[in-house]
Amino acid sequence: MSQRLNAFQVAPGAIEALLKTQNYVNESGLEHSLLELVKMRASQINACAYCLHMHAMDARKAGESEARLYLLDAWHESELYTPREKAALGWTEALTRLSEGSPSDEAFAELRAHFSEKECVDLSLSISTINAWNRLNAGFRSRHPADRPRKTEAAA
Repeated sequence: MSQRLNAFQVAPGAIEALLKTQNYVNESGLEHSLLELVKMRASQINACAYCLHMHAMDARKAGESEARLYLLDAWHESELYTPREKAALGWTEALTRLSEGSPSDEAFAELRAHFSEKECVDLSLSISTINAWNRLNAGFRSRHPADRPRKTEAAA
């Protein structure tokens, strides 16, 4: 698959606006590690390779463990995530999968048990923002950098 277009070059004003929102989220006071997990989980659901690559690298640089990254898709079943992280991941799934139905009262109650009202808004904005990035990058097939060259049949 080849990249369809580069949104950063085509519409820098749109990207700048989204970056301002991202900067607000980054400075909202929510834990960096929590935000990276949210970005990773939404990007998994949306199958956005570009964002998965970027945020896995960012999470690792910030000290996230490989086990927590590998098990993120099965966070419901893992004890590696705190109750606060699980509430955030549940809310991430609910807001990312809106086409499957409105977020449940249970998901919101769990969110409120671990987050203040402002944090609920900031977290929801963070989820909305990563979903916007996913849609731009997946829709236009943004290419993530290769970590290492792949062996070809001829070279093997």
